[in-house]
Amino acid sequence: MIVLGIETSCDETSAALVDGASVLSNIVATQTVHQEYGGVVPEFASRAHIRQLLPVIRLALGKAGRSWSDIQGLAVTHGPGLAGSLLIGLSTCKGLALALDLPWIGINHLEGHLMAVSASRAAPEYPHIALLVSGGHTLLVLAEAPLSYRIIGRTLDDAAGEAFDKVAKTLGLGYPGGPAIERSASAGRDQAVSFPRALLKGDDLNFSFSGLKTAVLYHVRSRPPHQVENEIADISASFQRAVVDVLVAKSIRALEKHDIRVLLLAGGVARNTALRKALADKCQRSGIDFFVPPAELCTDNAAMIARAGYERLIRGQRSNHDLDAAPDLSLDGTENE
Repeated sequence: MIVLGIETSCDETSAALVDGASVLSNIVATQTVHQEYGGVVPEFASRAHIRQLLPVIRLALGKAGRSWSDIQGLAVTHGPGLAGSLLIGLSTCKGLALALDLPWIGINHLEGHLMAVSASRAAPEYPHIALLVSGGHTLLVLAEAPLSYRIIGRTLDDAAGEAFDKVAKTLGLGYPGGPAIERSASAGRDQAVSFPRALLKGDDLNFSFSGLKTAVLYHVRSRPPHQVENEIADISASFQRAVVDVLVAKSIRALEKHDIRVLLLAGGVARNTALRKALADKCQRSGIDFFVPPAELCTDNAAMIARAGYERLIRGQRSNHDLDAAPDLSLDGTENE
């Protein structure tokens, strides 16, 4: 089954064609207009999706060397995300399904991230633990069987990616914050500043990054501007190290608590080189199988949505045309994460 996937949950307009576990094409149009505002402006994102989505779909078809008649199913993100952005992708998918008389399925964006690794390689064995880290979510997920998930840990305040964005803004490094912090950190000392690591005692699997973000702010305010300017690389590296230490510690704790030897890393923050290396090294030393998608499949993209859609469509699952956008959709299908 060749599935056309559509992803418009935030500020990336993406379309992809997937044939089973093979990605035939994956086109992502990034919206740069948000950089000057230091964050995503929902109205601008929606307008960009309207302009870009159909051309991006045509590009995906062309790159895959396929025509409309080759498509056998459709998959689209219906939540979580920005309401206006989600509606554009969802409405487009419904229209295509009607016009082409094709089955279609609404996909949870978070499930898409968890399926991204299997779009490029063999899927991890079940059960496994997944660490899903993005701008809006930081979750530990117990995947007990295909398409079956249980959240066992979550952030109590800021997501890790959100903390990266806010610290980057504090340091004047621009948006998006994750890549900016990583670039700055590459020239810094990761133990130059002692920042807190929250909730590391006991067997708690939840996260908290608000205190760490605030600690960076207080550290910056306690120094004259010229001194901060000279310390930005060290502050970035020390902050990044604190985030990575917490994510690694919690992931290993989850594996031990549930007696599981397989770990999956997913989400936009999974592109971070320091996090990937720290988890890979720890898993190798501990005899744990470690899975992470290639960098281009970590951030929002339609290949992961198409891959998740393929798995559900071949099982006979379908969405009705009354399916609505679900901006606050949780991984367990509820609307209040």
